[in-house]
Amino acid sequence: MTAPRFTTLTSRAVLLLDTDVDTDQIIPARYLKVTDKAGLGEALFADWRSRPGFPIGAQENVGAQILIAGNNFGCGSSREHAPWALVGGGFRAIVSTSFADIFKGNALKNGLVPVVVPADVHAALAAARAEHPALEVTIDLAAQELRAPGVPTTGFTVDGFARRCLLDGVDELGFLLQHLPAVESYEQQRQ
Repeated sequence: MTAPRFTTLTSRAVLLLDTDVDTDQIIPARYLKVTDKAGLGEALFADWRSRPGFPIGAQENVGAQILIAGNNFGCGSSREHAPWALVGGGFRAIVSTSFADIFKGNALKNGLVPVVVPADVHAALAAARAEHPALEVTIDLAAQELRAPGVPTTGFTVDGFARRCLLDGVDELGFLLQHLPAVESYEQQRQ
């Protein structure tokens, strides 16, 4: 099956530096009654959108595809709806100093690239974005590099299998189907 292909993304970024943002804040539990991704972007941070100055959904951030998030983003329960809502909200990558492991896995399976950077790089990136709201950040998955003006080019790692799937634009099933002729050949020889 096909999935969103991700090689290199250059986009403006949104700052959301709250720490320990859990999945119930990303997508409140009352929106978990669906098994379809459609419309979940509208529920992204539904309970926080009324906060004064909240950046998600703000007019000046429309079209930004990168979220610069605080430490320990995506903690809490293991709801796949959280990355669904983030992707539905237009995000393709999130930069933080750490992510909850289950959230990171769910993100990668849904075309959302979690980029872990050291605290000093994160601080420099947040400061550069705060000073220049139109700052463009580049997430280069092929080279596994983050680049932005005024910020040191920084390497990051993504699980090798997930990276391959994202670069090829396939999900796990699509990856297996790419190898179907070899599997069929093996099965023929085995009989």
